[in-house]
Amino acid sequence: MTDPANTETATYVIQRVGNHFINAMSFDLGRYLVAAGLVTAILLLARSWASARRIQTRRASRADYVREISSSLRTVMVFAVTTLSTVMMREAGWVRTAETAIGWPLWLAQLAVIIIAHDSYFYWMHRGLHHKRLFRLTHLHHHKSRTPTPWAAYSFSIYEGVTEAAFMPIFLLTATTLGAEYHPGAIFLFLAHMIMRNAIGHAGVEFFPAGWVHRPWLDWISTTTHHDLHHSSGTYNYGLYFTWWDRWMGTEHPEYKARFDAVAKPLIGGRSMASPRGCGG
Repeated sequence: MTDPANTETATYVIQRVGNHFINAMSFDLGRYLVAAGLVTAILLLARSWASARRIQTRRASRADYVREISSSLRTVMVFAVTTLSTVMMREAGWVRTAETAIGWPLWLAQLAVIIIAHDSYFYWMHRGLHHKRLFRLTHLHHHKSRTPTPWAAYSFSIYEGVTEAAFMPIFLLTATTLGAEYHPGAIFLFLAHMIMRNAIGHAGVEFFPAGWVHRPWLDWISTTTHHDLHHSSGTYNYGLYFTWWDRWMGTEHPEYKARFDAVAKPLIGGRSMASPRGCGG
């Protein structure tokens, strides 16, 4: 006969895992919809502002939007599984997070460490996916968005979705091994920052103000043009948040600053002085 206690335990575990999965999927779907929807709303509500800052003359088609949104919904499922695995590792004690409040200087320091670590992970992971033996299987789907929109932020193949999502469990496992406990608030803000920068990077409109790339204390932060050139050229500009890895490794687009200057305007006002330039064929 089946042991009622074992049955109750199994039912409890299944329900708990199911709840974790639903919560993870709701969170990942929610942040994607909020970020991509917010950037899209800005572009629609400020059309003249956006038109003066459009990077490419080419525009995304309806088929592009359908592909980006449908594949992003698939990516949400992949991310939810990865988030679930992280939650289960935490419950098993393999991953530890800070359970008590921490001072804001440490909180901000933790956020900075996660962002810098993710940028390094992303650069090398991204370059790896561009290897001729991996590109078609893993990364080609994302590059179907030659003229990306904010909805391309999660437009990945399943294989790329797994490699993109692997950062957080790897980071937290490493941190736990080294004896560091990261605060959930820092992790949450990192995830919010990540999806917003991702949506802005695929907006097709330069959000950063004129002169940004000519100021030494600012030009290490990548712009929309920086990532847009990656989509239109198919090579160069593999970084996500920062430009330093591309510069150190010689993979920054040689015309990056000129292309930025052609479309960047002051954030408030500033009529277009040059027509947006098409990038790529």
